[in-house]
Amino acid sequence: MQRRTVKKLHWLFSCIAISMASMAQATDALSVFNTQYTAKLYGFSIDVTSRLTASSNNHYELYFNAEALFGSITEISQLQWNAEDQTVIPHHYLYNRSGLGKSSEEELNFDWTKHTISNPHKKTNWPMLGALKIQDSLSYQLQLRQDLLAGKKDFYYPISNGKKIKEYRFEIVGEEILNTPLGDVNTVKVKRSYTNDDRETFVWFAKNFQYLLVRLQQEENGSAYTIYISKASLNGKALEHF
Repeated sequence: MQRRTVKKLHWLFSCIAISMASMAQATDALSVFNTQYTAKLYGFSIDVTSRLTASSNNHYELYFNAEALFGSITEISQLQWNAEDQTVIPHHYLYNRSGLGKSSEEELNFDWTKHTISNPHKKTNWPMLGALKIQDSLSYQLQLRQDLLAGKKDFYYPISNGKKIKEYRFEIVGEEILNTPLGDVNTVKVKRSYTNDDRETFVWFAKNFQYLLVRLQQEENGSAYTIYISKASLNGKALEHF
C-alpha cells in the first residue's frame, strides 16, 4: 500500500472515532448498545464496531474497533456515569493501533481523588485541570450525546490524549431525513469545528432512536469519505428498522 493511502486510512479511522456511540435519555443509567458500520476507501473495506456494556454501580466500558485489510484501531474507555450531574467520568483508557504505518499503544489512568492523569507505560504523571471536566479520546462521545439531549447548541470538550489537552468543538447545523440499510430516519446533523484546517466532519444522529449514530462524513480537498450504519441493537434488542 502506498504511504499516502496508509496515511489516509489512519486519518479516516481517527475521524470515525469521533462519534461511534448511541446515547441514552437523561436518566439514572445509560442504555447499552452494540452498533456496526461499513465504509470503503481506495477500494478497501472498513468494518467498525462500537459497543457500550454495563458492569455495576453505573460503571461502563465503551469499546471501539475499526478494521481494514492493512490495519486496525482499538480504543477502550472504562468510565462512570454521574446521574446527578449527567456527567461522564473516565477512569481508564486504552488505545492500540496496528498496521497503518508505525504501531502505537497508549494507556491513561484518571485519578479523581488526587486529580492526576498518569501513563503507566511511560511512567508519566501530571495534574488534572479539575475545573474543565477532562474526558479521554472516547468517553467524550457519550457526554456529547447527553448534552444534545439537554438541548445545547454548541459543545466544547477538553480531552487528554496522554500528551496534551486537545479541544473538540461541535455545533448543530440542521436536520435531515436519511435513507439507510435500516430504512429512512429523521436525523440531527452535527458539525465538528476545526481551527485553521480545511477538513470538515459531519455526523448524523437518529432523533427518535436515542440519537444513534447513523452516518459520519469527512470532507477534505474536494473528496468525501463516509461510513454508514449497517446493524445495531439497543439494550439487548436488535434494531430491525428505523
